[in-house]
Amino acid sequence: MQKKLIALAVAGLASTAAFAQSNVTVYGVADGSFDVVKVSNSAADGNNLGNTTRVSTNSSLIGFKGAESLGNGLTAVFQFESGVSFENGNGTALSTSRDSFVGVAGGFGTVVLGTLTGPTRALGSALDVNAGATGIGANAALLGKLGNHLVNSTSTADGSYTANAGCTTRSSTCASIFDTRWKNAIAYVSPTFAGLSLTAAYVANENKSTAGNLGTAAQANTTGYDVGLKYANGPVMAAVTYNAVDLGNNNTSFSGKSTDVADFRVGASYDFGIATVRALFDSTRADNYSVGSTPVGKATQNVYGLGATYNVTPAGKLLAQAYFARDLKVNGSSAKDTGAKLFELGYEHSLSKRTMLKAVYAHLNNDDGAAYDFGINATGVAKAGATVQGLSLGLRHTF
Repeated sequence: MQKKLIALAVAGLASTAAFAQSNVTVYGVADGSFDVVKVSNSAADGNNLGNTTRVSTNSSLIGFKGAESLGNGLTAVFQFESGVSFENGNGTALSTSRDSFVGVAGGFGTVVLGTLTGPTRALGSALDVNAGATGIGANAALLGKLGNHLVNSTSTADGSYTANAGCTTRSSTCASIFDTRWKNAIAYVSPTFAGLSLTAAYVANENKSTAGNLGTAAQANTTGYDVGLKYANGPVMAAVTYNAVDLGNNNTSFSGKSTDVADFRVGASYDFGIATVRALFDSTRADNYSVGSTPVGKATQNVYGLGATYNVTPAGKLLAQAYFARDLKVNGSSAKDTGAKLFELGYEHSLSKRTMLKAVYAHLNNDDGAAYDFGINATGVAKAGATVQGLSLGLRHTF
């Protein structure tokens, strides 16, 4: 029932002093669900999709991690983590897009290199009410997507920008650039002082090229940074993050200027024991920005979210959350009907410490000029004005 986030996974590895040798731990999540999804009210009738059934594997994963004491207070740490898909009938498919790194930890903190979850993505996941921050109700449906245009932007091996990649594929991940793991990244996680810790990540410009270099006709030079300050003490967790990315894409619509995007988040949660409450504010900005071949200029959007869980029995928990994407502002003026709303209601029942049953209903309502889809397990066919909804019944096991 845990989400592998850099700020948590690295801290956990760094504190495992018992690893005198390079012992390896195998861990994972098998999360399967039967979903009934529907797309309706689209501006074009041909884009509507009646009740459709499917089996989803909801961010299932397998990983290997370990640590070795180097003496003098230093510990070497590593992790290799792969996504697992076991519902497609072609055997178990592995991907290497999840958090994988090598690094060193000590009294100074932890430094790691690899494919990493930055503090911005970590905050969004931590405040999601779903186990593993996955499934059709996950808050990744609205966070940081800037009208559902700035999505899956680091999906390529070199970390370069790929607009809207994956959002037209059924059962795919359709999350924002800020909620996608950073490839070719280096990160520092500070020690915790009185509940405060700092995480800072830098994304290397490994894809840098000019016209004609490396077999491409387009200039590229994607780079960025992601910083976050987190307070966690007893029942209280609060954090603020800022993520900035220079796409280095030589946007000809703006005299060759690069498109710059950024995301600011602030959020908090409180655990009452029997219940939890969470709140999140997300603000996304893009400069020298185009949607397809259409120049836009400057675009901004704010997203607000509230969530809560309540333990109805020692083994059973109700969960609910609501997220609201406001209308885009384009060059300072409001773009009418470009927002969306996400509502989720669910129940999780633990059969043991590692196995749970779950049921979720999610409803995503697009304004007439918006085309958001589920962030996890997208329908792949959501168009302007669509209502996307689904019922998911599943089993989640961690090992």
